[in-house]
Amino acid sequence: MKSNSLRIQFLTRLVIVLLVIIMISSLVQLYFIKSQITENVNNKASVISQSIELGMDETNLASQSIEHQIDLRLGNYGNLIAEKLNNQSSSEISNQELINIKKELGISGITLFAKKGNDIVGVKSTEHSEIGFSFKKIGYNDGFKALDSLYKNKRLPSEATYSAKNMFALPISQSGSQSNPRYYKYAYLIKPGRDYIINPYIEANEIYHFTKEVGPETWIDKIKEKNTFIKEIGVLNPSVFENPKLETKLFPPIKKVVYGEYSYKDKRDKQLLAEIIKNKPIDKHYINSYDGDKVYKLFLPAKDGNVVYVALDYKMLSGPLYRHSIILIVTGLVSLMALFLLTARFFNVVYGRISAIKIQIGQLEKGDLTAKSTFNDKSELGDLSESVNEMASYFNKTVSATREQAAKTQQLSLLLEAEASQSVTKMYEISTEATLKSRDQHGEIVEFLNKLIEFIQTQPQYSDATAIIKQIEEMKKVANDRTSATTDFTITLSDLLQSLYLQSSELSNIANIMLESMRKFKL
Repeated sequence: MKSNSLRIQFLTRLVIVLLVIIMISSLVQLYFIKSQITENVNNKASVISQSIELGMDETNLASQSIEHQIDLRLGNYGNLIAEKLNNQSSSEISNQELINIKKELGISGITLFAKKGNDIVGVKSTEHSEIGFSFKKIGYNDGFKALDSLYKNKRLPSEATYSAKNMFALPISQSGSQSNPRYYKYAYLIKPGRDYIINPYIEANEIYHFTKEVGPETWIDKIKEKNTFIKEIGVLNPSVFENPKLETKLFPPIKKVVYGEYSYKDKRDKQLLAEIIKNKPIDKHYINSYDGDKVYKLFLPAKDGNVVYVALDYKMLSGPLYRHSIILIVTGLVSLMALFLLTARFFNVVYGRISAIKIQIGQLEKGDLTAKSTFNDKSELGDLSESVNEMASYFNKTVSATREQAAKTQQLSLLLEAEASQSVTKMYEISTEATLKSRDQHGEIVEFLNKLIEFIQTQPQYSDATAIIKQIEEMKKVANDRTSATTDFTITLSDLLQSLYLQSSELSNIANIMLESMRKFKL
């Protein structure tokens, strides 16, 4: 169980480490991919807006040049009309006369404005709708003031695209006398001594045609054709977004969308454009979904006060980078999986060899000194296996030699025990016999010496009987000591042989125990 848990523990930790690596690398990669996508989209949107702004600058320059030519032409038309009308008063001039001059000059129309009470109104015109027209009536007081300035020879309006003595021309503007919105180029001229203002005008088709052919609209179409990820491009007037009423004014003509399109509308746009007008440092782009489409919207202020608006298909722009990121992540996953398989395989090989060595050690633990692990490995595991095999061989030899010595010891101890047993028995017999014989002899000698003492005591001729008796007593004592010594010697020798027998028996038991222990080993 421990070995299996070790393998599971190792593989589990390896999987956890690999998963952590995958998660961290994926998050880091997604973070940088997202940053790269944002930077890439911003760069593309900025390049597009700059291209549109450049096109606007070039077109405006060309348009202004054409418009200036038209302004000069309108001034000439005004002078020609004044010449053809001679010094007639406004009441003497007929509408038909103006129509004839219009046809002759090839212009869109002529209107004569004259004072009427405290107003200046159209009194004669090639167009019936222009008669009775008044800037005051339509609520455009700046128009009235501009005409009144001509009468009074005062400063002309600053909005004029061209001005000369007693004459000015305005930018293209919507007609205020027609129900359908139509745009014209107007000029206003007064000759000294005349009671009316001559107003020749032409349709702005020429400038619109030029703008359509080479202006921002054409640039926008070309850019959209080349870049399919562009949803729409527009040039917006932030002032109109801030004040929608400006779009209803006749002059100067103002529209929310100056060029291009603006269909992906959002409440945030108005606030964002208002902040741009105030030159506040804000994030001029955001991402939003419209009908399931994720759109990246960017607003960049232009030099002329307008704002270039670009809407990009965020999914189309980010798709390749996300696909590239997914490919990298999948490649990383495959690499990590390959690393996991290689590591797991390597660990299984190492684990198998460690298990073989462990099994060998387990067999050695059980007494099998013949156990060996055999595998070809030049690594540290191979060295360990060889060392364990050598240790097993050394133990085998040592235990075999010990077993042989134990067997010899057992044999010798058995022989010694048998000999000791026989010697004890024989020695017991001898000592018993010697003791009895010694005691008999000691009794006889003591009895003889006692009789000799009695005899000497009864014989008066022995003058030194006392000394003789004393010597005899000493002889008795010597005989007694020798008998005791013989007895003690035989007893001591018997005890010694008995001890030798017991020790040989104990040695035999020890040898038997050793042999029994040795039998547990497999040699």
